[in-house]
Amino acid sequence: MKLVTIDQMRRIEAASDAQGHTYAQMMERAGRAVARVIQTRLDVRDKRILVLVGPGNNGGDGLVAARHLHDAGAAIRVSMLKPREDEHVAALLACDVPTVGWAGPDDRLRPWLADCDVIVDALLGTGTARPISGDLAELLIAVKQAVSARRSAVPDLVDPAWPPSWRAEIASSAYGLLAMTTPLIVAVDGPTGLNYDTGAIDPLTLPADLSVTFAYPKIGHTRFPGAEVCGELIVVDIGTDPQLAANVDRELADPALIRSLLPARPRSAHKGTFGKVLIVSGSTLYTGAPILAAEAAYRAGAGLVTLATPRAIHSIMASKINEATFLPLPDRDGVISEEAATIILAKLADYTVTLIGPGLTVGARGFMELLLDRASGPLVLDADALNILAQIDHWWTRVPPQAILTPHPGEMARLTQLSLKEIEADRARVAIGWAQQWGHVVVLKGAFTVIAAPDGRSILLPFANPALATAGSGDVLAGTIAAMRAQGLAAFEAALCGAYLHGAAGEMARREIGAAGVLAGDLLTRLPPALAALA
Repeated sequence: MKLVTIDQMRRIEAASDAQGHTYAQMMERAGRAVARVIQTRLDVRDKRILVLVGPGNNGGDGLVAARHLHDAGAAIRVSMLKPREDEHVAALLACDVPTVGWAGPDDRLRPWLADCDVIVDALLGTGTARPISGDLAELLIAVKQAVSARRSAVPDLVDPAWPPSWRAEIASSAYGLLAMTTPLIVAVDGPTGLNYDTGAIDPLTLPADLSVTFAYPKIGHTRFPGAEVCGELIVVDIGTDPQLAANVDRELADPALIRSLLPARPRSAHKGTFGKVLIVSGSTLYTGAPILAAEAAYRAGAGLVTLATPRAIHSIMASKINEATFLPLPDRDGVISEEAATIILAKLADYTVTLIGPGLTVGARGFMELLLDRASGPLVLDADALNILAQIDHWWTRVPPQAILTPHPGEMARLTQLSLKEIEADRARVAIGWAQQWGHVVVLKGAFTVIAAPDGRSILLPFANPALATAGSGDVLAGTIAAMRAQGLAAFEAALCGAYLHGAAGEMARREIGAAGVLAGDLLTRLPPALAALA
């Protein structure tokens, strides 16, 4: 799925219109899609839906959505920022849909805001270019005040053992709870006030629960603070020819892409078919990291996993996991010692991929230096392996080609000598540039993780999930990527599929457990169903 700028999207639409798939047809498909998305979230029959309509094409999309929602049985009300006369307004007037213009918060709009079930923001689309002011500012202030008041409302009857919930499926009249204490806010293309190129937002932006964008996601949807106010992002087809976006170089991963890349699982397979993973990790300070990485590798489909850990923690490892084999290594004070390098080098050829780093500690620098001099074969380098590399001049020339590096922003800052601010300013650009310079695949972790290859390819993941911001999540990610590499995928594809699978498991955990309280171990049991859903 391409990730486009405002200008690229305008050119795609203009080219589509020139081909005969007109702006009117695209608007009809866009509005119908918005209505369809709302219908997937709730039964719209007799629901009160307020559509806020702007003067441009975004407002036209909202009017088309209003017509389709009316036909589906919803009670539609339309508030227009400026008077407009077109076939979409005429169609609604013919259906006796009540409309009101905007001349300040009058007596007619206030009750609409007070009792609507859904608010559709179709005020401004990708054309936002300057600070919001005038009538639009007044309208947004009125809407935000009404929404805030409703979201802070308290039911008349409260059961102290069952706190009020915003979720209709949890709320129950038996407990005296309101069925829904807030309107669902749906943004057409994105919330009014979002800059679709930079992700900047106007202070008056109305945060959405759900944004429905057309043809392709825009870069601003994946950059903060804009991404924070978009809510759940849905991308819908409006009939443009995919070839019109062929020259767009940024991409957002989607299930169809991952499905096309996943390794096969033939019925005639044995464990060797799915590869052997060697995990060099752990110390007395970090005994959980090797287990999380090993279990993740198994859960993501690897055939055999060997844990190469300090002898000092071998008994702990053996008590925690039944499926792994072990290669105890010499250690000094619980940290892998230099003598272990010879042992690992002798074993590398027996394994399909080697993961080095989780829980290693920077005290293993001597081991890493000796290992790099003679290492070969596919490598995944994570955590303290990266922190050690950051201490070695021109380290990338000593790492076997096409290694996979999995830094979080702090580790990336140490590897590149850039500031965190410089990295976060354009994560994709940073990941691509350094992947090209180093000659290795970079997985720059964080909200909307970037996968970048030495040849300039890059793909953004669609996940921005606070549930994944927990200790050990990176160990699970590293093990998942190693499993994909072990099963025969090339470095870039293995990194992409492993990171996507990890993100999908995180989404499952967030929905089932919540945004807080997810443990890294909770991701492990969700890797197989996430994989099955993609297969």
